[in-house]
Amino acid sequence: MKRGAWIASIAAGAMSFAGAAHATTPLREGQPTPGALHLQPAATEVMREITAFHDFLLWIIVAITLFVAVLLMWVMVRYNRAANPTPKKFTHNILVEVIWTVVPVLILVVIAWKSFPLIYREERIPEQAELTLKVTGNSWFWNFEYPDAGVAIAANLLPEEDARAQDRPYLLATTEPLLVPVNTTVRVLITSNDVIHAFAVPAFGVKEDAIQGRVNETWFNVDTPGIYYGQCSELCGVNHAYMPIEIHAVSREEFDAWIAAQGGSFAAAEPATPAPAPGQTTTPATEQPAAAPSTTTR
Repeated sequence: MKRGAWIASIAAGAMSFAGAAHATTPLREGQPTPGALHLQPAATEVMREITAFHDFLLWIIVAITLFVAVLLMWVMVRYNRAANPTPKKFTHNILVEVIWTVVPVLILVVIAWKSFPLIYREERIPEQAELTLKVTGNSWFWNFEYPDAGVAIAANLLPEEDARAQDRPYLLATTEPLLVPVNTTVRVLITSNDVIHAFAVPAFGVKEDAIQGRVNETWFNVDTPGIYYGQCSELCGVNHAYMPIEIHAVSREEFDAWIAAQGGSFAAAEPATPAPAPGQTTTPATEQPAAAPSTTTR
């Protein structure tokens, strides 16, 4: 009896320790999972709709695949040379031709009926966007700016030794994680300083190209606090695999405190200046060479 009580007390202690550890461990919901077969857990309503559409298409694909496989097996068994030594001479069947024309059209109509509203919702920026985030792709790091708050950071790949020491995922963690508030519509402006990059965060349902000389738009509204990871999804050069994106979705209070810690304020009048990457320097765009004095005489 004493032994059973001792074991029960140890189990209870272990469970309480695990619960405390879980409570103090940051959520890491948006990252690849070894052996996973499905999409990453959704953190936005748009991503949930994308996942639902994916599952809807999966049933259609499975049904078509099984039907074609069964049809092929039936034809091979029923109409091989041994079972059907004298084949028929006809070459057309109006009913069959109508069916295999109409049914695929109906399937495509159903897919369009489900997909077009989703595409529209993804591409249409809500008018009530509460926050603007500017993303600039570089070779090979990201600049993030909050123009309304006067905050700009440069996010590089976190070195492997630092990632291991901090128990953070190498190739996904960054030197400067980006913070966004939960339950807030964030309008994202995306561009590039050089080649084509792509800002992609799977858990948000966001993937948009960053193109030099062009500003693309997307948006997200994260409703689940946590840490979410993405990567550049365009073949942008030799270090393409080393352009991760790390976003922390936090409460509005934590976000405001982070903005203040970065020296920003939503009452800032001056737009943010992109922070340079480590080892790099930037020249403000407003600085122009002094004009040479005129030597013309009259």
